[in-house]
Amino acid sequence: MKLITKAIEAKLRMNYEANLKSEGGLDFAPVVKLFTAGAGATWLITEMSPDGVLFGLCDTGQGFPELGYVSLSELENLPRRFLLERDAWFSAAKTLSKYADEARSNRRIVA
Repeated sequence: MKLITKAIEAKLRMNYEANLKSEGGLDFAPVVKLFTAGAGATWLITEMSPDGVLFGLCDTGQGFPELGYVSLSELENLPRRFLLERDAWFSAAKTLSKYADEARSNRRIVA
């Protein structure tokens, strides 16, 4: 399964551009959820820069989820044992900041 489809990429880039125009601070709902089946890592992504840097809520499975940046190419090049996948059924129910608040309380992303 392709991690970022053309439709997802278009929405992520649109959010990135909107955030640039607003000088930051927009609170989007996540567009895509990526996860590792065996390692307990999850990413809720809201934006993508032209050079492939993603912004969102990142949880590497260590109990400290945080808002930040991750390179799409780095995710795509994770060793196969991590089984990185896109949640095809994910539909955001709230904004990224709400997911982040919950994740900090639960010490993991719940989505």
